[in-house]
Parts: sequence; structure tokens; C-alpha cells
Amino acid sequence: MVWASAVFATYVHDLNPVLLRITDAIQLRWYGLAYLMGFIGGFFLLRNLARRGLWVMKPEQTADFIAAAALFGVFLGGRLGYALFYDSSLLTSFSSKFPWWGLLRVWEGGMASHGGILGLVVFTWIYAKKHKVTWTGLGDGLCVVAPVGVFCGRMANFINGELYGRVADGVAWAVKFPLSLIEQPVEVQSAAWQEATRIVPALADTDSLDVLIATARDNPEVSAALGNFLPPRHPSQVYEALLEGALLFAILWFVRTRFPKAPDGLLTGLFFGFYALFRILGEQFREPDAEMVGFLTKGQFLSLFMFLFAAGFLFHAWRGWRRQSSEQQRDTA
Repeated sequence: MVWASAVFATYVHDLNPVLLRITDAIQLRWYGLAYLMGFIGGFFLLRNLARRGLWVMKPEQTADFIAAAALFGVFLGGRLGYALFYDSSLLTSFSSKFPWWGLLRVWEGGMASHGGILGLVVFTWIYAKKHKVTWTGLGDGLCVVAPVGVFCGRMANFINGELYGRVADGVAWAVKFPLSLIEQPVEVQSAAWQEATRIVPALADTDSLDVLIATARDNPEVSAALGNFLPPRHPSQVYEALLEGALLFAILWFVRTRFPKAPDGLLTGLFFGFYALFRILGEQFREPDAEMVGFLTKGQFLSLFMFLFAAGFLFHAWRGWRRQSSEQQRDTA
């Protein structure tokens, strides 16, 4: 593992969140592309389930459902959740005349997964009523493919260098995140700034850490200089992508395809339960990005309520299974 330590522990994160810059105002960012990839992946997987008779909707209804879920569930729920749970200034700080405009500035980042999940719960309930299908059956299909979007979103967090992990001593794959400079004492920030200014004198004309970090992405010398003042950290975004995304998807896809007659609500209950479990585990390696709730991070605290949702849906599935068993016994009697 000596070679791995030499390669990874000294890596200073320098990935650019902008994939394509057309103008300063018009940019294609990895963050937005990740959500698009999640929706496209969800569309093809849901349509596959519908064609195999493993979802309550018809294949031709998949596109409209995914588009509506993206807008009214993920986007609106995620932004409202972020504003309510993490940054209430989004509701008031942008403009006194149009205070809610801040919610629409999604390209600046800020989506709460708990808010997005709650938004999808409300959306699917309304959608199921309108199309006269079972709410739990509709939600089961969505829950199976939702981890694909979670995976893409977490990897976008890594590319952005945000939501980084806690300090990791002796971890071969640890990463130094320039954004974590804000966590360092003022003396360390000042020393890092002076070193960067020695390499790029023009930095003396600004005192913005954002400018310093952006310069480090494009200048390997500045990046290496900042690395001397940054502790290696867990790439917790990747941990959460693998847990909440890849592993959760594998579990739910296996159950859905291996047990095609599973009662409605089972997949939704498993999603809530495993997501909460994996989120609590992953947050152990993530630097808290909000005020702690006792000894729990905000993400861990919110995840506890998801266990209640899991219990409710699993109880509903158990009742459905009992009802199916009783009907089969009567038919064979």
C-alpha cells in the first residue's frame, strides 16, 4: 500500500466543476449534467420494468412521469429542503422584491436529498390519485431507480470538491480538498494565500478564497502550494455514492426482479430503511456541513425519521402479503 499512499494521499483536488464554459453566464456544469444522467438512467430502467410487468405504469407513460417527478419532486423538494434544513437565506437574501428567486438558482449548488425524497413522496401520492394507480406500487418502481440519481449526484459533489470528508490520518486514498481551506485557522489561510501570491502575483489584487481555489484548479503550482496547508480527508462523496447509490440500487433491483410478486410497499420500505442506514454510516466520514443535533449530524438526524417511513411501508407490504396468502388459500380450498 506504500505506492497507493504516495499516489492518493498527496492528491490535491483540482477537478473543474464546469464541463463547458460558453460565457461567464452560460456554462455546462457537471452538477447539472449529473442530474440529467440520473433522470435519463431512471427513465430507461423504469421503462424496462414497465415492459416486464414489474411496475404499475405503462411503458409509454414513463417519460411523462420522470419529467414530472424531476420537476415537482426532486427539483422543488430538493431546493425547498435545502432552504429549510440548511440555508434559509435562499428564501430572503437574493432580492427583496423577488425573494423566492434564490430557490431557482440551482446552478449555484444546494440540493437536500432528504428534501428531494420527501418531495417525491408527495408528488407520487398526487400522481397516483390522478392516474388511479396504487401509491405504493407507483413508489416501488421509483424507489428502485432513484439510487441511480443519488449516485450521479454524489459523484458530482466529488467533482465540485464540496461536502468533503473529515480529516483522515493514514488513509491511502485520502484527498486534499481546497474548499476545506475555510476550515483552517486564519493564520493557515493567510500563509496559504501568501504562498499562492508568490506564484501568481495577480492574486494580491483580491482577497476572495473562491478566486484562490479557482486559480488552483488551473495552475498546478498553486494547487501543489495549497496542498501543503491542507490535511488529507476522506472522499466521503464517493463513499456515499457507493452506499446510497450503487449498493442500494443493487439490493432493490435484485429484490424487484427476483421477487416479481412482492407486495406493494416492500421496495419503498426497503429504500427508506437502507437509505437511512447507509446515510448514517456515510456521515461518519463526512465533515458536518450544518449545525450538529446533539452528537448527530443534521443528515443523520433527518435520516432517523426515515426509519419510521420504512416501518410504515413494510407494515403495509406485510398486510398485503397476508391478504395475498389468504386469497390463495381460499382459491385452493
